[in-house]
Amino acid sequence: MAAKVLTVAGLFERLKDVLQLDLLGSPAGLEREITMPDASGPGLVLAGYVGRFVYQRIQVLGETEVSYVAQLSVDDRTRILRAFFSYPIPCVMVTKGLALPPGFEAEATAAGVAILRSQLKTLEFYKRISPFLELAFAPVTNLHGSLADVFGVGLLFTGASGIGKSECVLDLVERGHRLVADDLVIVSRRGADVLIGRGHELSRHYMEIRGIGLIDIPKVFGIHAVRQQKRIEVLVHLEHWDAVHDVDRTGLDGQTKDVLGVNLPYITVPLNPGKNITVIAEVIAMNHLLRYSGHHAAEDFNARLKAKMSRAATATDIYLQDDDE
Repeated sequence: MAAKVLTVAGLFERLKDVLQLDLLGSPAGLEREITMPDASGPGLVLAGYVGRFVYQRIQVLGETEVSYVAQLSVDDRTRILRAFFSYPIPCVMVTKGLALPPGFEAEATAAGVAILRSQLKTLEFYKRISPFLELAFAPVTNLHGSLADVFGVGLLFTGASGIGKSECVLDLVERGHRLVADDLVIVSRRGADVLIGRGHELSRHYMEIRGIGLIDIPKVFGIHAVRQQKRIEVLVHLEHWDAVHDVDRTGLDGQTKDVLGVNLPYITVPLNPGKNITVIAEVIAMNHLLRYSGHHAAEDFNARLKAKMSRAATATDIYLQDDDE
């Protein structure tokens, strides 16, 4: 997908009420691009040390930074502020509704840097802006499939066009489970290993069923039959029986598939006439919950089988040792 572009103006419009923002400084600075999902205080930069200055971040000044700059002499303050604003920083945010130190706004305007002042305390400010930045810069991809919430487990059904992904999810919805997205699933990564799936805003919660057309799921089954987004936990790939050459019979050799750098359990389900894929999907979800709680049926059975074989081998050894003929 195309790289995301977030400008200071875009952030200001989207978070104006959430962060209780007022615009100060240069309006021209609103066109600057934000390129990093971080906001931090300039720290030692205002004391003159710029060796480790990450100027690409949104610069946040709290009461400590503002009071420090305000108590400097005019010459020191001018020198430090000019050095600070000489970097191509995206914008400056001031918390707690603090008054700017003398000369601060003038230097920012001269450098074309926007100043956004928040009425929030610094800690609350970070709590609100950090999730927004994380989401705005989260890696995103589009997948062709159908995403459903089955017993609280996000199952993403994939497979060739017309194989029955939508019909399977429709049957799951009829059995009380919930649709998240059909046909196009927008996947974003949160943190290191969490994938969140949702539908496109235009087609969200509509399903296309061949021979019927589009179905509005909330209106047919009720609002409880859908949800806006869901963590994707298992990939269920549907294939025709003849196309599957190697079927996992025990579950010991589980497969995974990489999506945005996250390895997800990947289960291939071969389809043939009369197969109840809906019940199989429910079992996949319940089995995932069991594994999450530490119970792995295939490994447990394998351990029991090995223990049985070991006991049988021991009994045979004892018999042979006692046979003196």
